[in-house]
Amino acid sequence: MTPRLSPRLAEIVAALPLQPQLRVLEIGCGSGAAARVVADRLATGHILAIDRSRKAIDQLTAASGELMASGRLRARCVAIEDFVPVEGEERFDLVFAIRVGALDGRHPAAGKVAMERIAAATHPDARLFVDGGDPLRELPIPRLS
Repeated sequence: MTPRLSPRLAEIVAALPLQPQLRVLEIGCGSGAAARVVADRLATGHILAIDRSRKAIDQLTAASGELMASGRLRARCVAIEDFVPVEGEERFDLVFAIRVGALDGRHPAAGKVAMERIAAATHPDARLFVDGGDPLRELPIPRLS
């Protein structure tokens, strides 16, 4: 069952340039409402939802059985500053984050590390979106040399 989203969150998810085959990374997923809606829109792709809170990941997992069983949604308890793809995990095409201090300017030092982690986990043409635009703004992903 697809969760009902707040108007703001629905507007943010609607603004994402989703395609059915994309591999998506959501940073700071909370209880997973947006991740479940995104997963519903992916036919052959999948979303990995990460959050530093074990409680949030447990809530997401408890509410997402069918999507997780289908392989379209996965969850991991990890902060973006500590995120490393697991062996064999494909790189991501699209990354988004809503109210994540490391990416919205509140924590610049964490933001530098977060951007390095995102760069290492994404394809060269991947796109990164954060809240704070109308409703999103795109940030460039710095490429490692």
